[in-house]
Amino acid sequence: MSTKMTSSTRRYSDHFEPQDTDPQEQRRLRGQLEQIDYAAYVANREIIGQSLNNLDAAAMQKLALLTATARAKWAAEALRLAHSGSPVTPDQAARLTAARTAFEELVEVYDALRRMVERGYVSLKA
Repeated sequence: MSTKMTSSTRRYSDHFEPQDTDPQEQRRLRGQLEQIDYAAYVANREIIGQSLNNLDAAAMQKLALLTATARAKWAAEALRLAHSGSPVTPDQAARLTAARTAFEELVEVYDALRRMVERGYVSLKA
């Protein structure tokens, strides 16, 4: 199983790779796996396309701005704590954690939407 680091999370690739040395059996299995992948593609395109049919560049820009604002808030909070010179209290640590979590969630959504457009599940409206 291979891993891929994306922003702050690790994604595991668990695609099956046949070990059978019979070329005919490998082709048959790959054909079945391609059918499964295509079924997932069609389902994603249908469901996501219906749910996000008004996605446009302006919405993506607003999401990017919201994400940048969350990143700045997280960093500003950390710098504020550093400048105070006092030990971090549990309440302050919780606020910092909440700011980081918000930023990371927004990054994940942005990346997911970008992948959806890239894979053709949804189109950006002009």
